[in-house]
Amino acid sequence: MSTREPYSSTGDVTERLKPPASVQAKNRRKRYLDQHPEYFSADLEMADPLLYDRLIRRFQTPAEREAEGRAKGFSGILQTDLLRSEAKIDALAHPDPNAMLSYKRGPNGEIIAEDKDDIPATKEEGQKRWQWEMEMRFLKGADYDFDYSAVDENDEYDDWNEEQERYFDEEEPEWILEDQCKLAGETGIQDY
Repeated sequence: MSTREPYSSTGDVTERLKPPASVQAKNRRKRYLDQHPEYFSADLEMADPLLYDRLIRRFQTPAEREAEGRAKGFSGILQTDLLRSEAKIDALAHPDPNAMLSYKRGPNGEIIAEDKDDIPATKEEGQKRWQWEMEMRFLKGADYDFDYSAVDENDEYDDWNEEQERYFDEEEPEWILEDQCKLAGETGIQDY
């Protein structure tokens, strides 16, 4: 199946139809993330504190946790801890069979992660999975703190490869004249 868009003729002008708005928005969002890797900073922890805890925080050294804590400040640490605790209570009260993470009560009433969850083995694997999850969330438009209109309505985030392909598809072939009498580019060999 071809991915090329059909042409429409509007009077004397033939222009290529644009991809659906939802596809164009996702393409622009992906391009934005490619150009702004800083989006995946530690500040994104608040988006999903449980997932961050499982994929990133568990692999941090005490020095890395301390540095992150200093960057957040006391109120930032408190806010993150409260959000993480509330998310655990919610996950325990309303278990989601499709969720990546699950929790249960420990022997002393504490909320602990279940062993059956798919937990990455290395820090690098955890970082990749975290970034992938946050990228999918961003592409869906589920980052409610982000102003998507700045990306979705900005044609600077269009994929230039598509633009170049469109340019060459619409270009008319022509022969270059040398000395105004002979056509260059003709070999005299016919390909069948």
